[in-house]
Amino acid sequence: MSIRVTHTHGEDIAVTAANGTEILRYVYRPDPDPFESRKPYAHPVRTLSGRTVTGYRPNDHRWHKGLQMTASHLSGQNFWGGNCYVHGQGYLRLPERVGSMRHDGFPEFTVEDDRLAFTEELTWVENGGEEWAREVRGLTVHSVDQQAGAWALDWSIRLTNVRSEPLAFGSPTTAGREMAGYTGLQWRGPRDFTGGTVFAPDTDADAGKLMGTQGPWLAFTTEHDDVDGHSTLVFAHAPENLDETSAVHESHWFVRSEPFPTVAFSWAFFEEFELPPGESFAYRYRLVVADGAWDRDRVGTHLEGLPW
Repeated sequence: MSIRVTHTHGEDIAVTAANGTEILRYVYRPDPDPFESRKPYAHPVRTLSGRTVTGYRPNDHRWHKGLQMTASHLSGQNFWGGNCYVHGQGYLRLPERVGSMRHDGFPEFTVEDDRLAFTEELTWVENGGEEWAREVRGLTVHSVDQQAGAWALDWSIRLTNVRSEPLAFGSPTTAGREMAGYTGLQWRGPRDFTGGTVFAPDTDADAGKLMGTQGPWLAFTTEHDDVDGHSTLVFAHAPENLDETSAVHESHWFVRSEPFPTVAFSWAFFEEFELPPGESFAYRYRLVVADGAWDRDRVGTHLEGLPW
């Protein structure tokens, strides 16, 4: 199925499917509020039938914006946005700790009939203005399949420490808050995903029991408000992410269905890790956006048909 790409320079990139549905808008224009951690994000993300599957600035966490790369605890700075967790004191409003991710350019940008692939260069800047890391980010929209009612987004990151000292990656859990290990690529769903069904391969565990676990993929389904229909999101790791010999650090799922819907590919759920000066790490992820309430078998079969 063909796509159309519209790039409003300095603002955003929009992808529209052949049926006229805008399925993705990637916004790289800087946000107005630095407390929300200025950085690019994908919103709205939609199914092929037009169901919106991302939330934006919900009233409980204004810094949650669709699908975005984050780092909740990084050497004392917050590249997630909003309040900072401080052990023994809870969440505090510490605007001087909130960093940002600066868009530097698109060195590669390719549009084919049924595929968009671009590379983005970014700089992670701590609150005082010091440049801490260089990121090379890749986004690819592909496998837009009207018959299957699904399409896929691949999101990669390669991050290099440009400081003269190590970068320490952590989370609220590594700082002392139990089972709150959110960091890394994060999705926030709209309110009609609240209370949705979460499942993973080879287990009957629900969202609560999947929190902090590991696995190749995780799926989230819901029945929408306003319209009659369901949607399914599938969050999948590239094989090397879970390979202990190649991954920089173990990944675990951060997932909640209640009180609000969110999933993160957490790279520092239970333990901190350090990135030495001049060193890099890389991860690759996949999001499948589908119409309908898919089950475990359908998710597994569809992923098998999408080689990395």
